Amino acid sequence: MEEVLCNVELVKENNDFVVRIQSDLGGIREYKSVQFEEVLEQLVQDIQEEFESF
Repeated sequence: MEEVLCNVELVKENNDFVVRIQSDLGGIREYKSVQFEEVLEQLVQDIQEEFESF
């Protein structure tokens, strides 16, 4: 059986890359940066910390 653990939205607004994450455990959070790699690193770190307990 599948269960959605989180929703991730990645968009570009003007010169900023924006990542929005929504999950039951962490709620809604948003990260912005002009550097794509930086928002990806923040995304990965956030998700790793949240789901380490699984």
